[in-house]
Amino acid sequence: MDKNKLHILFLSSWYPSRVFPTNGDFVQRHAETMAIEHEITVIHVVTDEKITKKIEIIEKNIHNVRTIIAYIPSKNLIYKFFSFYKAYASIIKKIGFYNLVHLNITYPKGLIALYLKKIKKKPYIITEHWTGYQYPLNKSLGFFKTLITKSIVKNASFVCPVSKNLASEMQQFGLNGNYKIIPNIVNTTLFSTKTSKSETFKILHVSNMLDVQKNVSGIIKTMSNLQTKIPNFELVLVGEKSNRYKDLANSVNLKNITFIDQISQKELVKHFHDAHLFVLFSNYENLPCVILESFSTGTPVITTNIGGISEFFPQNFGKIISKNNMVELEAEIFDFYNSQKIYKNPTEMHNYAEHNFSQKVICEIYTNLYLKMIE
Repeated sequence: MDKNKLHILFLSSWYPSRVFPTNGDFVQRHAETMAIEHEITVIHVVTDEKITKKIEIIEKNIHNVRTIIAYIPSKNLIYKFFSFYKAYASIIKKIGFYNLVHLNITYPKGLIALYLKKIKKKPYIITEHWTGYQYPLNKSLGFFKTLITKSIVKNASFVCPVSKNLASEMQQFGLNGNYKIIPNIVNTTLFSTKTSKSETFKILHVSNMLDVQKNVSGIIKTMSNLQTKIPNFELVLVGEKSNRYKDLANSVNLKNITFIDQISQKELVKHFHDAHLFVLFSNYENLPCVILESFSTGTPVITTNIGGISEFFPQNFGKIISKNNMVELEAEIFDFYNSQKIYKNPTEMHNYAEHNFSQKVICEIYTNLYLKMIE
């Protein structure tokens, strides 16, 4: 056995389950990446209104990751708290020896990581993706949650936000810790380049389709204004229940629009290959995986200047515009279409993704931190 191969316990507040099949899928990809070099066990506990027994535990090996999902009934808050605690305690005891804990999203599962450090002497590292530390979203945390989060962050060996912007937001919020910026992961082997595009000018948007964050309605309204200027185009929306925007599209008389529900990463690659342009018009973000995936396929991006996006957005890979500025969005899309603006070629874009966000690169960075933690 490789002396550097460790057994890592992954804890996450978000992870795909039968209750929420796509929730935290990026955390799952993170676990699968670290499983390239290490033994990974994921534990996730979630409430399920449909079960009648006290606890149901499902264990599977998914892409070389030992995945243990525990389902508990959805009852009152006190019952839920003790059920979560008992589920984690019994499963952790069952898995035996592990070297350290990798926590994704600080609160609330960081309470388990903090307990394991204080009682079992197991160090932990945090990967943070949450947009909730950004002002004014952080107002919703409240005193009690903030106090606990401060303790969890302070006691971590390393705190790894996906961007400098997120690290700054966390520190301004009073979360003091040992920060190390590590960006999100892209499967650059899967998200390859393709030179040929669809004959139709295709604009792609991929997200969770929550309008308050992703501003999908703004994209639809913008494209309705452009349809007389760009006759041969198609707007493709990919995400969970994307067809919820059909009524809006009809109300603004947008005809050339396709709605696609949540799909696998393998299926998603085909849409990136067909698209001439990827658009993300969000109101708040950190470092969206979809932008990095677009780079990896060589597809230019138009997005908003929020979160940590600008930190990983080379010149000529697309355009960063003002938040919620539909006039600017319309002008940039039309300019791209009309002038056939030349961005860096697909190979250069893919290589950038390969050198900065690939599974190999990110796995190596985290492995070096793991080894420092157990020295």
